[in-house]
Amino acid sequence: MKIKLLNINQLMIAAVVAFATSSCKKDGNPNNLPPVSAAQYEGTIDGYKSSDDIFPNNLVAYWSFDADEKETKSGTAPTAMANNTLINGGVRGKALGLNNGYLYYGTQFNAFKADAFKSFTISTWVQILNNGTTKTMLFQIARPGMFSGNLDFILETNANPASNTDRISIHPTFATVGGGRQDNINNYGAVNLSPKIGANKWTNILLTYDGSTGVFNIWADGVKMGNYPNRGTGNNLFKSSEPNEVIIGGNYNVIPGKSVNTDASYAAMQGNIDEIRVFNTALPDAHIKALFNLGLAGK
Repeated sequence: MKIKLLNINQLMIAAVVAFATSSCKKDGNPNNLPPVSAAQYEGTIDGYKSSDDIFPNNLVAYWSFDADEKETKSGTAPTAMANNTLINGGVRGKALGLNNGYLYYGTQFNAFKADAFKSFTISTWVQILNNGTTKTMLFQIARPGMFSGNLDFILETNANPASNTDRISIHPTFATVGGGRQDNINNYGAVNLSPKIGANKWTNILLTYDGSTGVFNIWADGVKMGNYPNRGTGNNLFKSSEPNEVIIGGNYNVIPGKSVNTDASYAAMQGNIDEIRVFNTALPDAHIKALFNLGLAGK
């Protein structure tokens, strides 16, 4: 009987130990989340497989220049164009080469109507040099009959000679609800940063504007570099007045028959441009950097 009691005690102790051990073991998936496959992240950059995966529902206009000069979301072709060609060696596929050229879209894009376009991100890649004499308008949401548009995406290529590939002045401006203008600039003030540029170097330049806060940022090659982002609210908010049109590589004064005054501070663009993406929201910082990194990888 003594032996049997000893065996029963041993069994009871073993059961208690087993229970305690199982009770202390941590559950590796306490929220019962679905399993994650490492395969779905293979070949991704910052979690994305392509630039097309970034905020696709907010992408309202896109020029890829892979097959033609049409804006791909609406299928809108240029009303007029000059000294333009599609070239190989773009960021992804082909790019638009401009030899003192431009594209002019004399139509109202629904995406750029006042009620639909209050916040934005505009991203583009350029191969360009300074010229020491005239400014370059990369992208303008133009207002018919007016020199300044709703949005002027300006490079002050006049500020430095062509030999200077270390500095480019990025100086976008926009029209406000109150009838004035607001701007930002990268190389005047406390920050004073600039991306590298070159005739054979693709440089990513990107603008964001948040219509709820009035914050207007400049990014280049994945780095935020505007000096005056806080543009204010109220009468200082951006307004996309109607009707409006789009010009790539110039303003009205570089288009024969469309000049609005004698101002000759701009010339038609000399350089290459690719992957113009317009979103109707201000992209978060991480996604801006992802868009740059994906472009570097040709994705």
